[in-house]
Amino acid sequence: MTAAHRPSDPVGPTDPAGSSGVAGLSDSAGSSGAACLSDAAGSSHPAGSSGVAGPSVSARTASSGAGRAPLPGRSLLRVGPVSLLIRRRALLVAAALTVLLVLAVVLSLSLGTPYVAPADVVRALSGAGTPYDLVVFDLRLPRVVLAAAAGAAFGVAGTLIQSVARNPLASPDVIGITQGAGLAATVALTSGMAAVLVAPTALVGGLLAAVLLFALGARHGLAAQRFVLAGVAVAFAFRALTEVVMLTADPIDGLRAQIWLIGTLAGKGWTEAAWIAGTLLVLLPVLAWAGWALNSTALDDDTARGVGLRPVARRIGLAGTGVLVAAMVTAQVGAVDFVALVAPQVARRLVRTERPPLVCSALLGALLLVLADLAGRRLLAPTQLPAGVLTAAIGGPYLIFLLLRGRRRSS
Repeated sequence: MTAAHRPSDPVGPTDPAGSSGVAGLSDSAGSSGAACLSDAAGSSHPAGSSGVAGPSVSARTASSGAGRAPLPGRSLLRVGPVSLLIRRRALLVAAALTVLLVLAVVLSLSLGTPYVAPADVVRALSGAGTPYDLVVFDLRLPRVVLAAAAGAAFGVAGTLIQSVARNPLASPDVIGITQGAGLAATVALTSGMAAVLVAPTALVGGLLAAVLLFALGARHGLAAQRFVLAGVAVAFAFRALTEVVMLTADPIDGLRAQIWLIGTLAGKGWTEAAWIAGTLLVLLPVLAWAGWALNSTALDDDTARGVGLRPVARRIGLAGTGVLVAAMVTAQVGAVDFVALVAPQVARRLVRTERPPLVCSALLGALLLVLADLAGRRLLAPTQLPAGVLTAAIGGPYLIFLLLRGRRRSS
């Protein structure tokens, strides 16, 4: 039997190198990995083919999505022409955090004087009518809604800023946004300004701090290390100026400013919650873009440019959105520290991702602030502790944990 008729030979000669090469180019441009594997792993071309049939098969496979293997732990959701890659663990964590947040809201509406049974809280919220409607709707619900909205906003701001800075210690209260708002609020409270103007003045102070931060950190494309160092410098400068204003002010006004700087939800409700929720709703398209753009923050500039991205513009957009949200929420509830610091990193560890997840960070921030406000109301009742005291009590041990974890990794 001649070599040309041995049964072990394929019917036609394989063509790994004799194809036109269009398949390789189309795969590198975005065709599915399954098509690439089927072409490279032994799809044989009939003898005498021009090599065009192979690439067209790959293109059809890529366009139809047939044989495309899903990534581990992810599912592809398609709604018409739009495709969305969903991380299943992130979806489960978000569902669990949502359930915990609902339970925390019901518990916060239930505990207090008078005590309202959770079943009565649910009936009141459903509109069934109970003797406790006044307590639930007028006395407790506005403050709980404000805590949830502010916590979610802090979580969003912390996620955006930490992702841009690539530093788990970067948050609005570290890079100077909180201190800028605090300085402006202190000036307003100690100069006899009307109470209704305190929040707008604090917002302006936070935005001015952001402008100064970007001016100092914008060189070299808003590099992560320079951004954080500029923020720390801004924070120390504004903190020192705040202390000077408080020392020269009337003691009563200084005490009011001190309470604002600690951060409290007492005496606040629907108006502040509406401002925060309205800001998040207006920025919803930007936040939707940010959730997608955060995927590229771990890339270095050369790699990002190589895949067609504009890393500097993207970092400025993400950081600008984060500081705007942080300035707004700080102006409404005061300097509630550590929520924006803790929530993104805890959410990242729960989801097990390389960057903080936006939605889970918002849910976790809301859960933390609702629980902190509840603890502040009930731990030393009838004396109420500001929510910022409780969040600081959470943030201190968390920073110690990060320090010990870093030492363990280095050793």
